[in-house]
Amino acid sequence: MDLKTASALRRLRLVSAPEAVSFLLLLVCSVLKRTTDFNAVPVMGMVHGVLFILYVLFWADAWNRAKWGPGTAALYFVLSVLPTGGFFAERKLKHAAEAEVIASRARKEGIVNA
Repeated sequence: MDLKTASALRRLRLVSAPEAVSFLLLLVCSVLKRTTDFNAVPVMGMVHGVLFILYVLFWADAWNRAKWGPGTAALYFVLSVLPTGGFFAERKLKHAAEAEVIASRARKEGIVNA
């Protein structure tokens, strides 16, 4: 994996958890708006919107650089629209990055020819 691909995947991983948190906070704010006088939906809506746009941009970059198949790309996109999906995306990307580091070290040490 080259440096640009690793950077694209890292950016996607780093924005996925905050995007999921903002989505959950937006849902809480929506409930509070309807049940109390508290209305933070415009602010949380904007925060979540910016994070979602960043997620989609980073997703597209990662898809292009990592040469994901349609199934993998669709999985990461679907995870972006589920309330807790960003947490699963972050975890999956973290495990993939760790596996790539292990494989890279094995190739470097001559253990495997992958």
